[in-house]
Amino acid sequence: MKVYEGGRSLDGAVVTVDRAPLDPRFDIHRFSRMGFEWTYEGDGPRQLALALLADHLGDPQRALALTEDFMRSVVAELDNAWRLTSADIDAALAA
Repeated sequence: MKVYEGGRSLDGAVVTVDRAPLDPRFDIHRFSRMGFEWTYEGDGPRQLALALLADHLGDPQRALALTEDFMRSVVAELDNAWRLTSADIDAALAA
């Protein structure tokens, strides 16, 4: 099971998957030039939603199709520091 974590540092928003940097997946779509964000709806949270889904699902097109709903229901609701597991993402997608 993968573990995704996000927090803020002096360098800005930092997101990891199993303690390694999460790929923003600009190769699929670039929503944000500023990188990842969360706690609201917008381009930074949209980029994070896409990156999380692409990594978790392993299917870029399905990830892109689910990005908007996942951004609104999960990413916009995350706390300043957060942790999601593969099971958490599966549960959110099933809801």
